[in-house]
Amino acid sequence: MPTHTYSIGLDFGSDSVRALLVRNADGTELASAVAHYPRWATGAYCNPVASQYRQHPLDYVEALETCVRAVLDAVTLEVRAAVVAIGVDTTGSTPVAVDAQGTPLAMLPGFADNPNAMFFLWKDHTGVAEAEEINAFCAQHEPNYLKYSGGIYSAEWFWAKVLHLAREDAEVWAATYSWVEHCDWVPYLLTGGTDVRTMRRSRCAAGHKALWHPSWSGLPPDDFLAALDPRLVGLRDRLYTETYTTDEAAGTLSADWATRLGLHERVTVAVGAFDAHIGAVGAGAQPRQLAKIMGTSTCDILVADAGIEEQLVPGICGQVDGSVLPGLLGLEAGQSAFGDLYAWFERLVNWPLENVLREATWMSATDRDRLRQQMMDATLPALSAAAERLPIGGGGEVAVDWINGRRTPDANQRLQGAIAGLNLGSDAPRVFRALVEASCYGARAIVERLRSGGYPVEGVVALGGVAQKSPFVMQVMADVLDLPIRVTAAEQACALGAAMFGATAAGVYPSVAEAAAVMEAGYSATYTPDVDRVAAYSKGYRKYLSLARAVEGYTERGLTQHDGNTQVDTFVPTPAQSK
Repeated sequence: MPTHTYSIGLDFGSDSVRALLVRNADGTELASAVAHYPRWATGAYCNPVASQYRQHPLDYVEALETCVRAVLDAVTLEVRAAVVAIGVDTTGSTPVAVDAQGTPLAMLPGFADNPNAMFFLWKDHTGVAEAEEINAFCAQHEPNYLKYSGGIYSAEWFWAKVLHLAREDAEVWAATYSWVEHCDWVPYLLTGGTDVRTMRRSRCAAGHKALWHPSWSGLPPDDFLAALDPRLVGLRDRLYTETYTTDEAAGTLSADWATRLGLHERVTVAVGAFDAHIGAVGAGAQPRQLAKIMGTSTCDILVADAGIEEQLVPGICGQVDGSVLPGLLGLEAGQSAFGDLYAWFERLVNWPLENVLREATWMSATDRDRLRQQMMDATLPALSAAAERLPIGGGGEVAVDWINGRRTPDANQRLQGAIAGLNLGSDAPRVFRALVEASCYGARAIVERLRSGGYPVEGVVALGGVAQKSPFVMQVMADVLDLPIRVTAAEQACALGAAMFGATAAGVYPSVAEAAAVMEAGYSATYTPDVDRVAAYSKGYRKYLSLARAVEGYTERGLTQHDGNTQVDTFVPTPAQSK
């Protein structure tokens, strides 16, 4: 018998999948690997202008196999034989239409190149109109099925995407038997599922994105869905009633996947969940400590006593019993763009590299590519260093961070970003500083909303690429929030959390809390608020709120002028909140 057992955590992000192999006894990392989605990397099936972001299921399958085999090739045969569990997290809501066997339609003849038959990535906003319709419809019904979802449905979520597809593509809709989330499909795939009715659905995905709640026996009833749109008649019966927490097993590895990965069939595969919720556990989140997953977007996760579920917080992404840790209430919020905001500005200032440099025929193609890559790699670090030397507020520039719409507080994907206070002295570092401050002010609005709903936030645990790589952003965040921030030492906190859940599902630990206590990685950095900067940022936050009101008003006037469709927003904090 081997001395130790091991688990694999799989973290499916927006661009790639990461695999992490850890020792269950102490969380020690033995190997890790990253595999990018090949079709997604080329921009296939996406149309950013239309906010269409689709991913082919074969991207997931190919990257999964590549990634897991890479980590297993890095360890001994003895270690490989002692792997007992696989845990899975994905982005979300990222659903796909499937047939009765649970196969995504894009994997069937006739639909291989149809974006509507693929996974709708979390940031696909093609269902904005449908989300607004769901909001208006729910407001007229009792019970209000948005009660536990923050009161506002988002275009990033399950039903908006389902309804959009039903109206967009009759051929795909006719071939659709059911819909599944990415986090549900991967465990089902690995365990060899052949009947979608047997798929174990994630409590996390169902509760936060699909309006599932025990008080109305699962999903909203068929008559409600049929009244929303007759095309939805009967779909509820082909979805699910029961949901499962992530410490439970979805099954064991199928013979096919055991062979493909080089593992044995006794490996337990845990029920899946969303990356933010899994990552919060991987980073060691506790009650009153907000876990911030800081990457292309942010997801903010708070756990609290499940007995206060009826203490509702408007405008967040739901509060679900067991969505993070079994037995505790999980509250979710976040920003639709965070790292994406910085990446947009990087692309903007590097436009000459992509265009003018291409015409520099006096340089060889190799030299052009080398120079371009060197400049791209240096841009954000240089901007950060220059912006850090500027006073708070730069030269008077102020921005709003809604460049990809607003997730919370109060979802509205029609909103857009803005920069004000520009003058002839507004150079790239000053504008970049305004964008960094805006992204942190957006985070403060979330903290204030949670507190106003009765949920204290006394500290922050941070994870993700921005948290690991940008001390400048993290110090601004600590000062804006006036909260200490601890950054997890785990470079792959989501994958580590997935491994913890896998180990629990396999029976290595009796609870996820006990697994986390042993397997967590500790913290690599702590950012403490500076009293003087806290006061200065509070003044900046008021300017941010003023510009945010103007942007909302501009958006509503534009909608009224062009299509007569407005959405009521409640983002503006009360005077007490905005002090």
